[in-house]
Amino acid sequence: MHLEWLAIMPQLFLAGGGLLIFTLGAIRRQYPDCVLPGLALIAALGSAASAGFRLSAGTDFSGLLAFGGYARFYMVLIAMVTAFSVLFTFRYAGDRGGGRDEFYAILLFAALGMVMVASALHWLFFFLGLELLSISLYVLIAGLEIEQSEEAALKYFVMGAVSSGFLTFGIALVYAGSGTLDIAESLAVPAAAAGGPVILTGLGLILAGVGFKISLVPFHLWTPDVYQGAPAPVAGFLAAGSKIALVAALLRFALAGAKGGGELLVPVLWAAAALTMITGNITALAQTDLKRLLGYSSMAHMGYLLMAVLAVRQGGAEAVMFYSAIYAAMELGTFGSIAALSDKKGSDRDALADYHGLGRSRPGWAAVLALCLFSLAGLPPTGGFFGKLVLFEATIRAGFTGLPLIGMATAIISIFFYLRVVVFLYMEPPQEEAAVAAGGRVAGFAGAVLFLLILWLGVIPAPVLELVGRLVPRTVGG
Repeated sequence: MHLEWLAIMPQLFLAGGGLLIFTLGAIRRQYPDCVLPGLALIAALGSAASAGFRLSAGTDFSGLLAFGGYARFYMVLIAMVTAFSVLFTFRYAGDRGGGRDEFYAILLFAALGMVMVASALHWLFFFLGLELLSISLYVLIAGLEIEQSEEAALKYFVMGAVSSGFLTFGIALVYAGSGTLDIAESLAVPAAAAGGPVILTGLGLILAGVGFKISLVPFHLWTPDVYQGAPAPVAGFLAAGSKIALVAALLRFALAGAKGGGELLVPVLWAAAALTMITGNITALAQTDLKRLLGYSSMAHMGYLLMAVLAVRQGGAEAVMFYSAIYAAMELGTFGSIAALSDKKGSDRDALADYHGLGRSRPGWAAVLALCLFSLAGLPPTGGFFGKLVLFEATIRAGFTGLPLIGMATAIISIFFYLRVVVFLYMEPPQEEAAVAAGGRVAGFAGAVLFLLILWLGVIPAPVLELVGRLVPRTVGG
């Protein structure tokens, strides 16, 4: 039994770190600025290290949580997203009245929910993890004193409640049809079996609930408003952490459903991927607010990932894992740059016109932002270019030739609105003297690491591709 407890050390670090920070906050309200974020950073790095260095020979925890290579890859990725979010939030939250114990504790609990979602083998644990991360994100979005944050949190809460309703009813139907809450066993029931139609209906509702969370069309309407109103580091944490965790779960569902009646949902997923790529990129063209633009951009990237999920048995799993790491780095770097370039107090630097001439007055952060935008557009030599190449190649190999063509066309369209921001940064004179960056040295270190990582994944991707090739799940318990 002790080996099983060693296996859940990544979760214990996050849960223990959150409880410790809450306890310290109850004992004393004021600590030196670095204490609470430092503890949160240690907890996140400890979680990543314990997941990366396998402490247990087992592949699951009592049949509830997976601890194979695939699950541990996403545990490390989510823990590192959390660590970078702490670094970007350190000065930003303190300047906006949110650098207290509850903010960093809830950030860790949100990460715990993400890890549970990504590694769940049981529908109950999947639902508990999803609710934990959702409730935590409601609080984080409204937890800092910036304009529209409370409105954004309310919108996310309302839409999250709707998605939870879909998800709960879907899980109930899957259980009714299969007689089990084990994800692999319930989705492996053939469509022609007695409970097959009920399971298929439940799986459709579950996909609708997940679609809300990852902004698939037509469940995407909350996305631009929440991204615009959320504090920039929190929006980055939501985009990079929450969505990646749910993509990991969706890939697990696809692997299990391929053995049962899940193939019948392929046309639905095909249409959702195509509409999401088209809607995200076309709508972003008209945006004059950078965070709203990035909200639509994140939709498009979920469409790219869903495209490869359809090819789960023809190399799509490796492509999704590889692009997940690249996507997380790009989103963290983009929103971290917005946070660092924003005023010390008040709202974020949202309007595109506010970025006039920052390439001259803030060359470091402007370079990080520009590189992340180049990567999101899929331009070489960035990680985004090679990641999209891998996604398209896997999808074509699986026989879905139409989707890659749509993806390539929409990716070409996206180059316009990404480069438009770069034009504002470097080719427009500043309208006024730029505000002092709020990031500081800690955020500057995080930005520099992400800058180098995005370049490295574009120039030398082979080590990461070889890693995900070894870790890709052959079974749902991976």
